[in-house]
Amino acid sequence: MLTRFQRLLLVFVLFSFSVGCDQVTKVFAKDHLSASPAQYFGGFFRLQYTENSGGFLSFGSTFSTGFRFWAFIIFTSIALAAMSLFLASARKLHWVYVVALSFVIAGGIGNLMDRICNHGAVVDFMNVGVGSLRTGIFNVADVTILAGAGLLLLRAFQSQKPQSGSTG
Repeated sequence: MLTRFQRLLLVFVLFSFSVGCDQVTKVFAKDHLSASPAQYFGGFFRLQYTENSGGFLSFGSTFSTGFRFWAFIIFTSIALAAMSLFLASARKLHWVYVVALSFVIAGGIGNLMDRICNHGAVVDFMNVGVGSLRTGIFNVADVTILAGAGLLLLRAFQSQKPQSGSTG
């Protein structure tokens, strides 16, 4: 287990790194990819600037502006605050949970900053795939959120392993 100081230091470092990388790459995308998208590895990896007013895979982009404000700014702010409070106040928390929650919160903060500063839209710019089989367009904050969620899932499944010698 981490001490309270170690946990807060780890959270600070992960937040700073994650949100910083996200915001720097979004500025780069806005400045350099708006006019000319780029492709790498035979088109497997594409960089193309877009603004997404919806959530994951543009879900909700057709909803009213008011609904998107409540769903993507107000609700997200409350959820991020609640997760941050839990992360800061939980007495015993395995370091994997600290890292995972830090990634989820940091990614959420990066996208929330976009929505607040960019009229409700998030800057997306990465896309991977082969031919017509491609991901949606995403950003570093999305990758951070998915990495955190993946760590939470891995840890949850790891915790459910039966103890050796148990009779099941």
